[in-house]
Amino acid sequence: MSSVRQVKLFKNGRNQAVRIPRAFELPGEDAIMRKEGDRLIIEPLPPRSLLATLAALAPLDEEFPPIDDPAPGPVAL
Repeated sequence: MSSVRQVKLFKNGRNQAVRIPRAFELPGEDAIMRKEGDRLIIEPLPPRSLLATLAALAPLDEEFPPIDDPAPGPVAL
């Protein structure tokens, strides 16, 4: 089911912008925009993978204390 709404275009500095109605709100803070012929298509940016997020984190430069890791005891049956 496709919804249609008329929207306002306006200038933001030297860029043209569009007000996106709440009903068409996209998740997140980033999107992908592409042009196909006369159509302008805006899609939410797919979520980043956990590995990509972890790779972007800064390394930790702190020492961690040793952790006691005793051998497990026998299991009672």
